[in-house]
Amino acid sequence: MSNDMIIRRYRASDQDVVTDLWSRAARQAHPFIEGEGAGERARVLREVYLVQAENWVAERDGIVIGLLGLLGAKDGSGRANGPDGAEVDGAEVDGAEVGGLFVAPEAQGDGVGRELLEHAAALHGALTLEVFEGNARARRFYAHLGFTERGRRVDEETGHPLIALERAAPLKSVSWLHLREGRLLSVRTRGNDTFYLPGGKYEPGETAREALSRELSEELGLVVPADELVEAFVIHDVAHGKNGRRLQMTCFTGGPQDIEPAPGREIAEYAWFDRREARERCAPAHSQVVDRLVARGRMSG
Repeated sequence: MSNDMIIRRYRASDQDVVTDLWSRAARQAHPFIEGEGAGERARVLREVYLVQAENWVAERDGIVIGLLGLLGAKDGSGRANGPDGAEVDGAEVDGAEVGGLFVAPEAQGDGVGRELLEHAAALHGALTLEVFEGNARARRFYAHLGFTERGRRVDEETGHPLIALERAAPLKSVSWLHLREGRLLSVRTRGNDTFYLPGGKYEPGETAREALSRELSEELGLVVPADELVEAFVIHDVAHGKNGRRLQMTCFTGGPQDIEPAPGREIAEYAWFDRREARERCAPAHSQVVDRLVARGRMSG
């Protein structure tokens, strides 16, 4: 996601700009629907969906460029995670239906739709949605993000076929960004050729920082107090070796810089990699991490 883009709750004052955005994006996506983006469909958007759905907008430089509407979020809270990313009470979230996802035509192709979807997954876990069969671009987009078909039906209002899609909740993990002379610390588990960032999964009841502090102790024998860890960013990617399952990895900096790792039983080795080595030897999410660190001037390009 671009550094100058934010995702926030929809506000009533957004109605006019959001309606215009939806109208332009819907006409572009659904040229096969007569009257799309106007008339009765616009009235339903304003009076039903923008009132009843859980709506979020993407905003860049004060301009709204994307709209996400969620229906039937089963946890009922609009919040799946605690303040620093841990699942509430360690419980899995039941999921939500994406009622609508629209990006202003001039902002398409810049990752806005992807970030809005991953925001929904971070809040609610598993996602379902329907897409018109005739919207080939959207079908490719959802397939790229790991959605699979679960059924079909004909839309009563338009007479056009709809495809029902679903995606399982992303796997959630935490990782530590430790650099030495511009090289990124990575670890390899026994029986595995791929390197990962130090860290791992939550245990029930843990916050993200608590989980990472425990994992660093178990993996590398390091004492990194939870309160010294600072969230850097969140990465969304395909989880390595998990049959296409999505990954939501929260990355932290902080803690001691002068370290002497003592690998635990499951860790075969550790190493500090530069950008080229990380791309060649590490899991897919590493590429995003390295790109972020290069952009921030912490690794050389």
